[in-house]
Amino acid sequence: MWGERLVETKRCYFTLITLDDYYDVKSLYTNNKVRKYLGGAIKEEKFDRIFPCMVQKATHTWVVKEKKTEQFIGLITLDRHHNGIDTEVSYLLSPRQWGKGYACEVVKEMITFAFENLKLPRLVAETQTANEASCYLLEKLGMNHEKTVTRFGAEQRIYAIYPEKG
Repeated sequence: MWGERLVETKRCYFTLITLDDYYDVKSLYTNNKVRKYLGGAIKEEKFDRIFPCMVQKATHTWVVKEKKTEQFIGLITLDRHHNGIDTEVSYLLSPRQWGKGYACEVVKEMITFAFENLKLPRLVAETQTANEASCYLLEKLGMNHEKTVTRFGAEQRIYAIYPEKG
């Protein structure tokens, strides 16, 4: 199961995160551009403490790689939302991959996977209102803005999508 391509898109594949992904994942969490709307970059020492936990609970934490080159693109997760009820899709992509359509491709496939394989009744995503690119992406993928909350000292939009009927 480890290293197995569990989900694939036209250009990418997802594998469960492993300890071997340390440097790639660290490059996301310690990057100010990537973490701009997530409270800023995490210090290396803190990342070293949280990374083993990420791997240990990796049931729905995937590393995304480009099929042709095997190049690291980012990370996508399905995890419990802050409300303790819903499942949230979240993603972090390497800045080298921004603007190439990977976010749309990857998140769209994860929505499909969540509904078809996991049979989830709904899926949410939360992003800072200031993160216009992420808001646009979620809306483009058919997620509806349900409410706005203040969390982590910033205004957040909560989006939701339901499986298509029929």
